[in-house]
Amino acid sequence: MNAGDVLDPQEFTVTRADLVRYAGASGDRNPIHWSDRVATEVGLPGVIAHGMYTMALAARALDVWAGGPGRVRELGCKFTKPVVVPDDDAGVVVRVAGKVTDLTDDRASIALEVTCAGEKVLGMPKAVVVVG
Repeated sequence: MNAGDVLDPQEFTVTRADLVRYAGASGDRNPIHWSDRVATEVGLPGVIAHGMYTMALAARALDVWAGGPGRVRELGCKFTKPVVVPDDDAGVVVRVAGKVTDLTDDRASIALEVTCAGEKVLGMPKAVVVVG
C-alpha cells in the first residue's frame, strides 16, 4: 500500500434480512429499518439501512484492504443519505471505494467513497488502518 494508491472497490449486498439481523444484534429496532408503512409515514422513501450498518460495511472493506480484521484504528463519517432497501430478495448494493492519502510508518490514511445506486451515502468518510 502506497500513498496515491486507488484500492479495489468492495461491494456489499444489503437485504431486509440483513437489517433484521443487525437490529437484533445492535438493539436498534426502530421500525424505519423494517416497516415501509412507518418509514414512509415519517417522510422516508422506504425502509432504510441503519447508518452504523452502512459504516460497518466501510469497515469491512478496510479490513480487506489492510490485510485482515482488527487493523482499523480510526473511522469517521457523516450520515448524509439513507440506503433504501427494497422488500425483495435482491436487496441493494453498497459500494465502498478508497484511495490512500498518506502512509506514515505502519499506518495508512484512506479517503473513502461509499455509494448506493451511484449516490454518496456517507459524507467525508475517512479512515486510518495499520498495514504491513
